[in-house]
This record gives sequence, C-alpha cells and structure tokens, in this order.
Amino acid sequence: MSFIDVPDKFNMASLLIDAPIEKGLSNKTAIYYEDKIFSYYDLHIAANKTGNMFTNLGVLREQRVLMLLPDCPEFIFNIIGAMKIGAVAVPLNTLLKPKDYLYFLNDSRAVLMVVGEEFLPMIEEILPEALYLKGIIVVGKNNKDKYLNYHQEMSKASHELEAVDTSKDDAAFWLYSSGTTGSPKGTIHLHHDMVFAATYFDRGVTNLTPDDRVYSVSKLFFSYGNVNSLYLPLLAGASVILSSQRPEPTTILETITKYKPTIFFGVPTSYSSMVRELDERGHSYDLSSVNLFVSAGENLPTSLWEKWKEKTGAEICDGIGSTEVGYIYIANPPGEIKPGSSGKVLPGYEIKIIDEDNQEVRPGQVGNLIVKGDCIAVGYWNKHHKTVSAFKGEWYATGDQFSVDEDGYFWYSGRSDDMVKVGGIWVSPIEVENILLEYPSVAECAVVGQMDQNGLLKTAAFVVLSTGVQGDEEMTTKLIEHLREKAAPYKIPRWIHYHDELPKTATGKTQRYKLRQIVGQ
Repeated sequence: MSFIDVPDKFNMASLLIDAPIEKGLSNKTAIYYEDKIFSYYDLHIAANKTGNMFTNLGVLREQRVLMLLPDCPEFIFNIIGAMKIGAVAVPLNTLLKPKDYLYFLNDSRAVLMVVGEEFLPMIEEILPEALYLKGIIVVGKNNKDKYLNYHQEMSKASHELEAVDTSKDDAAFWLYSSGTTGSPKGTIHLHHDMVFAATYFDRGVTNLTPDDRVYSVSKLFFSYGNVNSLYLPLLAGASVILSSQRPEPTTILETITKYKPTIFFGVPTSYSSMVRELDERGHSYDLSSVNLFVSAGENLPTSLWEKWKEKTGAEICDGIGSTEVGYIYIANPPGEIKPGSSGKVLPGYEIKIIDEDNQEVRPGQVGNLIVKGDCIAVGYWNKHHKTVSAFKGEWYATGDQFSVDEDGYFWYSGRSDDMVKVGGIWVSPIEVENILLEYPSVAECAVVGQMDQNGLLKTAAFVVLSTGVQGDEEMTTKLIEHLREKAAPYKIPRWIHYHDELPKTATGKTQRYKLRQIVGQ
C-alpha cells in the first residue's frame, strides 16, 4: 500500500536538518519569525547544539523532554535536537492551567522541561508535586538564577552532532490529545511516522516545492500545526512562517499580508473570524500570495466555505485528521472540492466505514470510520485499555461517524459519542449545526443532547449570534422557523441557549462535553 521506503535504521532528525545541507540548501530560508530569518544552516547548527546541550545535562535515550513554548524557532530546535539524540520530545498545549502541567509532568515522567519565560510562574506553582522532573531550562531573556538559561547552555555545546542510531520504530515524540472527551492521553509516535504523514498529504494536496512558504494558524503543539509548520515544509525544503502571537483575525491577516505565504492552514473558527474582519477592513489586507487554503481540526460548514469563496474568490480544501493518525488522512483535492464534505481518502491510507457489528456499510449509510496507514501511533502511554480499544491491529478506530457517497467523498456526521438518539432515531449534531449556520445572524453553534421533563433525550442548540444581534424570543422563533424549512421535525432542537462564546480547546474544537455538563448530561 505504501509508496515510501524507510530504512530500519532511521533518525527523523537527520532527514529534517542533515539532508537539506547535503542537498545544497544551506542558504535557503527555513524559518521566518518576527523580522528574523533562519536558514537551513542556522537550523542545522541550532538543533545540533540543542541536542548536545540535552546530552550535557544528562538526558538519556528514550527519556522524555517536555516543551512548553510558544511558536518560535526554539520550539523547532528543541524537538529536532531531542529526536536526534534518541530522546522523546513532548510538546505541550500553552493555554492550560498549572494542574494540567502537573498531570503531564507526572504522567510522562519527564526528566527535563524546556519552558518559555512567560509560562514559568505556572510551572513553579506545581514544582513541589512534580515527582520525576530533574531540571528546567528557560527560554527567554529574563531568567531566575536557579534555572538554566536555554541560550546560555546552548552556546556551550558543540555544533557537531551525529544522529543516534535509532530504529525507524523507536519513539520520536509524543503528543497529548486535546482532551475534548476527558483526560489527555500521551500518543506515542515513532521516527518513521511523520515521513508517511507529511508525504501522503503532500502527494494528495499541497505538492510543496522549496519556493513555497507555509503559514499555519494552528500552533506547533497541536498535531495539525506540528506537521503544518515543521515536518511538511522542512521535508520539502520550503520555508515556514512562525508567529508567537494569539491567532486573532487581525494578526493572521497582517501576517499573510507581510510574509506572503503560498500555503495557508487554518481551522473553521479562524476562517469564520477572518471573514468578519474582511467584511470590516478587507481593503487593509493582501491575500493574493496564497495559492492554497487548507482547513482541518473540525468540520468546515458549507455556509462558511461559501462565505469565504464569496469574500476572497478562493476555495478551501477541507480535511480531517487526528493526533493518533498523525495528520490529515481524508481531504478535498484542489480543483475537485465538494463543499461540506471532508474529501477523499489520501494516497497511502485505507478507510472503512463499519457498523456496530464491524461490517462495512453501504454508500450513503452512516457508520464508524476506521483508518489504516503507516503513520498511525503505536498507542497511548500507560493506558492499556484505551489503547486496545482504539488500535485494532493495523487499524485505528477514530470515533468519528461518516458516510461516503458514490464518488468516494466522505461526509462527517459527528463523533460517535456526540450522536443523539431522539425518539429512537439517530440525529447528527453536525447536520443541525450546518443548518443553523446558514442563518445570517448565527456566528457559531453547537448541538448536544438534553433531557426533557419526562427524561427523554432531545436536542439543544447553543448559539453565538453576530455582534449586535439579540438572543431573545423573537430570534428563537426565527431560528426554529428556519430549521423547520430544512430539517425533519425530530431534528429540530427543543431548546436554544444563547452564549457569548462556546467552550473550545486551544486548537479550536468545540468541547461538547462541557455543553453536555451545562444541560446535565
């Protein structure tokens, strides 16, 4: 099935930073960051020195190094440097709370942590309870004497580093799941995984060249952003644009205007906010450099796809992936897009949609999606039962419900645990949400199950309205009338709750489990 050959002895870091030098790309720009430019030679030297720094500090092969950093060159130096010495890099979500970081520290048993200075106070708060941590390295100009300074320690290290003789099946990095359905799980990826994940997507969608510039709204700690901003561009000899700022619509559009990326990766939330900003100040921005817009993270509603096309003239290639698979495995190919669909199976993957008896369903029928590919994670750290539940031999059970049409396009129906059975009939929250989003005053929405006074499960909609629009009885009546025109009666929400914002993970996914908690489910 695979068209990629990876030798048994293989270290991913060598492919990322040694191979470009051997190919004559030393002077080629690898990273754009805050008016600074880092060449592939700069990247090679910095990652080597970082790897040697870890070794000098006593980090051993297979030991975990946690990284709590914003999107910056040091993030890339650290993850590659750790992999090159056979250690395991573990990037962390930067938007969490101290108790979350204590969980990651003790769950991973990391011996070292690399922390951006802005996050250090949170880590200091939980240090007395960290059971295995032996040292902290701080990235930043200001640093307390009791911690090591990253740039000072790196300056002491040699710039020459031969990659450790790892196997292609050695652990290279972990990514913790975003926690939409409970406690985060440490997902273990191997050295060969990202070769397949990035190449499969590049063959099917991007076709990157060294002339391309990549800009991703999703941050490096997230699986989607990790491949967007690290593996995909570096394997192609292309350039990546990094920003440590929060992905506000003005920041995103200003970055596009300034750095002129050719490939842009966003999520539905970012595209929605950019549409609103373009409505107000579109003349201030220039998006003409972008040849390809990509979306993933969660389903892209047809209405938003159409708004973007109307506003910019450009189409969005939507796709779906997961931390466990490593990246996107279904996507709309450029020029062959079906708005509202997740796209087709990318080259290198096999997909099945199965029923509760593990039998494949017919086209048009909704079932559980399972995927097979050479980049799927080996499992979850220290969570045996969750591993055997999700990883079925060569197949990974995604927990997503899909149907596939006669043309091979996949249509998302929601998470298996998000589906709501009303009166004995399954209702897809995604379907109802897409209908609500067609109404002009609805900016965002999410649909979950809620019990009525008789203990029967119905649907409830949480709605965020456009600025200046009131969520009152009159608006509710209008929304119900709109739904009645488009949906069967059993699909229409019994309740509509208005909120200023929806709870989301740092990657922009709506946390429906928090909404279910609000309504007592």
